[in-house]
Amino acid sequence: MMKDESKDLPVERLFPFVLRSRTLIVGRDTLRRSKSRLHFVLITRDISETSRAEILSDFAHYPIVQNYTTEELEKYFGIKGTKVIGFAKSGLAQSIYARLKEHRINPSMSHG
Repeated sequence: MMKDESKDLPVERLFPFVLRSRTLIVGRDTLRRSKSRLHFVLITRDISETSRAEILSDFAHYPIVQNYTTEELEKYFGIKGTKVIGFAKSGLAQSIYARLKEHRINPSMSHG
């Protein structure tokens, strides 16, 4: 009976678990090197148009979600000045993405 309870909680409640599970990938270079284990990319709302276009091009085959500000990422994940983060493939990343997919900014590609 308690199963659906987590769906009512804000997605931010899952962020501390991301830090513990080491599914957070920070920084563009690290993201590029980690493509094989990447589930989705999150960029902040305060990212520059140039950087946004770059991410959309570099990570076209991955879901890209735009949400939060640089300050919010710092608050949730303790990372300063970061505008791009990725989530490694995991059940946790899937749960987070499911909650954030309404903020997706790139079209989905069919994998298959």
